[in-house]
Amino acid sequence: MLQLPLKRVLSPLCSQYVPHKSLNFQRSLTGLVLTGKYESPESNIQLSECAKQFDTKISSKLSELAGISKITKTRTFYGLHEEYPVVTLSIVDDVQNSEKLCEYDLTSRNSINEAIRSAVGAGVTALKSDDSVDKIEVDSAGSGKAAGEAAQLALYTYDILKAKRKEAPKLLQCKLMDLPDACVNDWEDGIINAKSQNLARHLMESPANYMTPTLFVDAIKSKVNEEHADTVTVVVRDKDWITEKKMGSFLSVAKGSEEPPFLLEIHYKNADTPPICLVGKGVTFDTGGISIKPSKGMDAMRADMGGAACVAGATLGAASLNLPINLITLIPLCENMPSGSATKPGDVVTAMNGKTIQVDNTDAEGRLILADTLTYADTFDPSHVVDMATLTGAMAVALGGECVGAYSSCDQLWDSLERGGYNSGDRFWRMPLFKEYGDLLKSPTADINNISASPYGGSITAAKFLQNFIKCKSWAHLDIAGVMDSTDSMSYLPKGMSGRPTRSIIEALRLLSLEK
Repeated sequence: MLQLPLKRVLSPLCSQYVPHKSLNFQRSLTGLVLTGKYESPESNIQLSECAKQFDTKISSKLSELAGISKITKTRTFYGLHEEYPVVTLSIVDDVQNSEKLCEYDLTSRNSINEAIRSAVGAGVTALKSDDSVDKIEVDSAGSGKAAGEAAQLALYTYDILKAKRKEAPKLLQCKLMDLPDACVNDWEDGIINAKSQNLARHLMESPANYMTPTLFVDAIKSKVNEEHADTVTVVVRDKDWITEKKMGSFLSVAKGSEEPPFLLEIHYKNADTPPICLVGKGVTFDTGGISIKPSKGMDAMRADMGGAACVAGATLGAASLNLPINLITLIPLCENMPSGSATKPGDVVTAMNGKTIQVDNTDAEGRLILADTLTYADTFDPSHVVDMATLTGAMAVALGGECVGAYSSCDQLWDSLERGGYNSGDRFWRMPLFKEYGDLLKSPTADINNISASPYGGSITAAKFLQNFIKCKSWAHLDIAGVMDSTDSMSYLPKGMSGRPTRSIIEALRLLSLEK
């Protein structure tokens, strides 16, 4: 038996606080996350169906205790029920969904599901800090998928490098009431979506010496061998292959580092259709090269391979969901380091498509490795190409951390991305691709410059640069620099690298798989 630490809790016997130390429990406890909402500031709490079932079991004690004072976010109760000795009640904001997608004054996401994610995430966060809890059952709160996503995302912690770390509690869907098969399946889909994002978070959060290009390749190969050996194929292209393909733009970034570059291919084929290509920037550490960055905050550049992490997570998520698509994911991997062999500002390099590039800023390296990879993507005759990268600080300035900046040459592809973001709660905002921005990339020496002649519109000119290297008519570029790390607005995403927008990409792929 374990005597739990002194804490103030609510007794099941009366509407008063009693010392927690008076309650003795076994070490392995099942925690329960329930939800409710207030329809107005003056109204009593409205419990979810699952919470009502629990309240009935304990003679309405939960609603009685919850009515003592208004709950603003979460409240945890101890000793209410023998099977569930630790219960957290979380408040779901009373919101309505937008009638129209993407009006300027609307949220452009499913607000009801996002409110469920916030409530469930807060509840799981409250319980995971309790060392006595080794299992958490979660109220679906009206959306098994949203609840599953939030619970799994909130539970994640990057502690693999710590000498002492706590094993995460096991997550289960609440068993207090019979759930329809659809709700159970939705929960399982939500767990898969979140695990895919957690894979991206893990790759991004890992220190650069634990996630070199070689170690990134090894991590994906290991994950595929463990979980997807029958459905996913991994192909690793080395420096000799990259050189043979005349990917001079890619190699110009990699040449300053002692770590060898790779082009990683992940193939998932579950449909006899032209492939969808995902491309992710994989700079596993970015110093800026000779155009070196300031030292403050440079440690965060371990996550400059966020695009690579997210496309890898989305691809394996699509495989776990058995989506009926043909998917080819391409990830150029390297480091951007200063050295005697590094590319110098003003150097001219030749890309795979034959275009010459004047490299006036070696810290604008992501577009250089993506350029050759996009050209290579065209060789698969894809139906759609989506690339993503932590490409520009300008995007973080423009949109902050609430949404991803999206550029697209195809309205149909944009529609799938937008709706994917609406479903996942992780949104996109479409940016312009006006011709005039491309005119700012002219070079007197080469076909194109890797930076703009103007200090403004940096994310747009970066997208216009990439457009020179893709022929596929249905292309989208996602600048994810602003969402690289977590924001306070998503309570189910603890502080750290976010893995965004992995779930949105999975949702977009699901929608694209329905195309006729």
